[in-house]
Amino acid sequence: MAPLISFQEVSKVFGTGDRTIRAVDGVTLDIEAGEIFGVIGYSGAGKSTLVRLVNALETVTSGRLLVDGQDVTALREPQLRRVRAGIGMVFQQFNLLNSRTVAGNVAYPLKVAGWPREKRAARVAELLDYVGIADKAKAYPRQLSGGQKQRVGIARALATSPRILLADEATSALDPDTTQDVLALLRRVNRDLGVTVVVITHEMDVIRSLAHRVAVMEAGKVVEHGPVYDVFAAPRERATRRFVATTLKDRPTPEAVARLRHRHPGRIVTVGIRESGVDVTAALREHGVDGTIVFGGITEIDERPFGSLTLELTGADAAIDALVADLRGRTDVDDLGTAGVPA
Repeated sequence: MAPLISFQEVSKVFGTGDRTIRAVDGVTLDIEAGEIFGVIGYSGAGKSTLVRLVNALETVTSGRLLVDGQDVTALREPQLRRVRAGIGMVFQQFNLLNSRTVAGNVAYPLKVAGWPREKRAARVAELLDYVGIADKAKAYPRQLSGGQKQRVGIARALATSPRILLADEATSALDPDTTQDVLALLRRVNRDLGVTVVVITHEMDVIRSLAHRVAVMEAGKVVEHGPVYDVFAAPRERATRRFVATTLKDRPTPEAVARLRHRHPGRIVTVGIRESGVDVTAALREHGVDGTIVFGGITEIDERPFGSLTLELTGADAAIDALVADLRGRTDVDDLGTAGVPA
């Protein structure tokens, strides 16, 4: 099947002459129907511009962009309006109409689309129940918490039953607990309704919790992309490694390593924990080495284990060498040495 969204050498340039900014620079990327696709980058990386090209809020400067089989770079405004009808968007600052109630905000796109009043009312009630705020139908945005406002935003974005949902920094204005609630709702939208979700964020933890695949952007380019687990397990680019480090915090910093060496006289070794599975306890037993966990953390990415454990190893040097060599055949291992012989 053809991808639902296909960027083909797409660029977006702002300005003219010598004063130009290449916000998106030659991006080639496919997003499949039914997946949750994350786009991550630091401020100015071009990720928000990239997503605004999908619903033609920004026009492509060069290249081709296909959405549901249609080349949006070749469409006129009346045709673009039909494409946009199949795309919902959720914003960082909610973008709700303060003069309308919650129900009125959700009903607004249906009114624009020409839905009759009774049909609008039924659809609004259905959506507010789905996102968990049916009791807030008559409230105004100023009376809602940030999480409730974003639920209204998601309900409004789903009003016309889009195939694509674009979420641009949708959790950046929320506290951690509310963020997890909103991410759970987006997962449910994807699972229950089959909506393809494209998430723009600068937070790798959002990608870890939500996305199936991810693209990392830097200076307008996609520098790395692939399944989220693979990108976490073996980040190739410096920007990706920085993002992964911010969310996992499972490996000791150089300063922490120095403290560990001071407190633990044995050999300090960090062992990666991956989906393939490494039975560290069995390996220790097999090689006659004692091991104590002194640092680390294991989480789930795409419902698969990921992280690392840092251990103090004690025993004969030859046995520890054999253990480290054995583990390196199955996962990544950092041998950090000892206080006397640091590595």
